Amino acid sequence: MTHEAQTLENEIKELIISSLALEDMTVDDIDAAQALFVNGLGLDSIDALELGLALQRRYGVSVSADSEETRSYFSSVQALVAFVSAQRTR
Repeated sequence: MTHEAQTLENEIKELIISSLALEDMTVDDIDAAQALFVNGLGLDSIDALELGLALQRRYGVSVSADSEETRSYFSSVQALVAFVSAQRTR
């Protein structure tokens, strides 16, 4: 993993923690390959909306709420890193 990708991964982990108020977690607690929803981190649809808005504000990416493609982006931190890397405007 490049330094830039590692930095972005950590930024996204921090964004997940801050935007979803997961104060008891650290960046090291989140496995980048782990599922974000149901199993794994256990996020729900409200968390997805909050995280989508946070990503939009931070990186200028456009997230469609009902898209099957969007669901795949939110499958893990690694998937979010790839999505943001490809789509970011900031």
